[in-house]
Amino acid sequence: MSIASEISVSAVVAGFVTVLVGFTSTAVIVFQAAHAVGAGPAEIASWMWALGLGMGLTCIGLSLRYRMPVVTAWSTPGAAMLITSAAGVALPEAIGAFMVSGLLIAIAGFSGWFERALNRIPISVASGMLAGVLLRFGLELFIVMKAQFAVVFAMFAVYLLLRRLIPRYAVISAFALGIAVAAMQGSLHLETVHLEFARPVWITPEISASTLIGVALPLFIVTMASQNAPGVAVIRASGYPVPISPVIGWTGVATVILAPFGAFALNLAAITAAICMGREAHEDPRRRYMASVCAGFFYIVIGLFGATVGALFAAFPRELVAAIAGLALIGTIGNGLAAALSNERDREPALVTFLVAASGVTLSGIGPAFWGLIAGSLTLLVLRGGAKS
Repeated sequence: MSIASEISVSAVVAGFVTVLVGFTSTAVIVFQAAHAVGAGPAEIASWMWALGLGMGLTCIGLSLRYRMPVVTAWSTPGAAMLITSAAGVALPEAIGAFMVSGLLIAIAGFSGWFERALNRIPISVASGMLAGVLLRFGLELFIVMKAQFAVVFAMFAVYLLLRRLIPRYAVISAFALGIAVAAMQGSLHLETVHLEFARPVWITPEISASTLIGVALPLFIVTMASQNAPGVAVIRASGYPVPISPVIGWTGVATVILAPFGAFALNLAAITAAICMGREAHEDPRRRYMASVCAGFFYIVIGLFGATVGALFAAFPRELVAAIAGLALIGTIGNGLAAALSNERDREPALVTFLVAASGVTLSGIGPAFWGLIAGSLTLLVLRGGAKS
């Protein structure tokens, strides 16, 4: 079967929603990180070009290579860390740190040691983590309904109706209706959007001992713990046997190549990946990889148009973005909970994982997904002596 015949409307929509949610929720952190290391408007546009190109090519290439949904992203915790840890660092030295961090990610991936460590985590614990980190998106769907009742309730009603009649088009129909209602209310601000291509700006990297210790190593650790570990858990909880080691290795290679243009860290996506791996992407799990291919296409468009796409996504009301993310993830949250609690022997460790991941706790700059996995693994170790299911 040809690739063209594999594509579907639901896959295109899932890919677009993946990029929409990922970009609108975290792009501002990337902009702040760029400012922290002295990047100007031209350099920031170059960062978006490099990140968009890197995420796009890895999403497309890896998904087509394995015929499974592989979604990559920039390291949001890494960007947040750069805002404080890299403040005042010269831009060429920051670029050098990005390259070293990417090299370490490639080594951790291709060597296989990172995958071997994660192989000890049971699927129930991974599923509990997945459900926990996604819970806030499901809750946000109803929280924002209070602020924008007409838009969100209309989207929710259409989603329920079409889930019964034509499930494949439930999310896209809700999204289209939300845009229409927002436009009628005057909360869709497209007047700020102007078409403009981004231009890559090469920054020659410089290496210093201080940035290696203060920027490169922390960026590597935070990216592996807060992004790649949860990303692997999402893939496994979704039932896809993606070969983890080469996938992570290639994200490191992409980071090294694109770092001189501003790609500070590329890694596996977690939350947004779940959108491409759920039933909303396609009823047939074997065809969901096209959703991540479509996401890759939209990421490349982001890279090429830089600030223009940023302004386009910013034109959507926050409530609309929150609502469409919640609707797209309802099924995945339910599947994660079901898988987490189905095995009675692992139920308590999985529940602990879910609660910690859902709590939003952040320690040492590392987010709740990682600490949920740690808490669940420790609970499993105490209750079962570390035996695998």
